[in-house]
Parts: sequence; structure tokens; C-alpha cells
Amino acid sequence: MREGSGGRWLFAVLAASAVLVSGCSAAVDPEKLPGVYRGDDGGQIELSVEGTFSATGVTLREGTDPVDFHGSWEYEDPASNSDFVYLLIEDGGLGKTGGIQLYVDDQDTLYFHFDPDGPITQKLDKTS
Repeated sequence: MREGSGGRWLFAVLAASAVLVSGCSAAVDPEKLPGVYRGDDGGQIELSVEGTFSATGVTLREGTDPVDFHGSWEYEDPASNSDFVYLLIEDGGLGKTGGIQLYVDDQDTLYFHFDPDGPITQKLDKTS
């Protein structure tokens, strides 16, 4: 084996694995994200086509009271992590928090998940 060919082989295997893994997840069309999403507990998020959002009765962390806030949103599709909607909160709606991530499970399901080792905090399904 020539010197340096092992690195190319490893790169090829890793690249092929990345393609296979990315092909397993459903593609999300950001233009289809706007709409109303509701949780079983009554929480609701509305994403508008203009890029604004409103949240009502949303539980952000386990054991806390539901909150209301609003602002603007944009879809993020990082290469190595889960897709998410970034919510930029206006008027200090959550105190010092300026923005939060709302993860995209599939085209019709969004969820909050603040503790990577803990459970999903709130799941919201698209209603319209």
C-alpha cells in the first residue's frame, strides 16, 4: 500500500457513511413549515410565511410554567446536527433569552429539547 492511501480510503468510507445517514432522514421543505402547531397540553406556535411567529402556552423546560412570546423565525439546516427553527424572541419575552431552537422532527412535527440527556420538553404537531 502506498503511503497516504489509507487516509484517502478512510475519507471515502466516512463520506459514503455520511451520504447513507443523510439519506435516511426525511427532507424538510422550509417553505412548508409555516402554519399552526399545537401540543397535547394546549401549547401553540404559529409560524408565518413572513418570518414572524407567536407562541402561546409553550413549555420550554420540564417543571416550569407555560409562557407566551413572539418574534421572528428562520429555518436552519446544519450539516452535522438536527434541523431546527431558530426563534429570535422580541421585547425580552423570556427575560434574558434572545433566541431558542425549535427542532424539526419531520415536516409536520416540531419540538423543544433543551437538555440533550433529558426528554423532549414539548412536542407540537401541525394543525394547518
